[in-house]
Amino acid sequence: MTRVLAAAAVLDNPVWSSLTGAHSGFAVVNGQAARYDHDVAPFHALADPADPRAWADLTELVEPGTAVTIAGAGTVAHPGWQVDRSVAGVQLVDVALRPAPAPDAIRLGAADVPEILDLIDRTRPGPFLRRTVELGSYLGLRSPDGRLIAMAGERLHPAGWTEISAVCTDPAHRRKGLATYLVRAVAAGIRQRGETPFLHTSAGNVHAIRLYESIGFLLRRRTDFTAYRRT
Repeated sequence: MTRVLAAAAVLDNPVWSSLTGAHSGFAVVNGQAARYDHDVAPFHALADPADPRAWADLTELVEPGTAVTIAGAGTVAHPGWQVDRSVAGVQLVDVALRPAPAPDAIRLGAADVPEILDLIDRTRPGPFLRRTVELGSYLGLRSPDGRLIAMAGERLHPAGWTEISAVCTDPAHRRKGLATYLVRAVAAGIRQRGETPFLHTSAGNVHAIRLYESIGFLLRRRTDFTAYRRT
């Protein structure tokens, strides 16, 4: 556990690490500011949120009136920006998860996006756009009649780590362990690459936090997901 946590400093700014590393092909970068392509993910990042120069670079990256979402930058308004809203979040890292493949899970791709977006809309696990599925491996489970009823996949990819995201289950199929089943399966793929899983959730989602802790995740830090608008 100590070794895992010691290697986790990159998770203090995981979006920046992803955009300037594994996800650079999805990135638009201006100096010390970066963002994902608009149809991939809604996240922006700064090399150092405390550096006014990074905020100046971000100002050049977006149009006036545009809202951007930054993780872990706090809720202080910076020159040229106003805070629209903020959600308290937590970050958890895998320290004792037991990964296991899911033979009956299907690999989701571009053809599945309409069904994915429908499930996301009904369950609200977090933002998911038309091309988010390109960020990593997404697994799904279908009911006997072919409907997509549960999914989980990979989103942020800072060096040495992969975020498990979009964990959701159709309300009619909850309490069957499907979310845990898919989290373990996604984690198995991450571990095979020699990387470590981590994830984020809302600080108010006590049920999810308890579930993740019960299967081997450890709360690493509290963070925020704040929307700023360029004035």
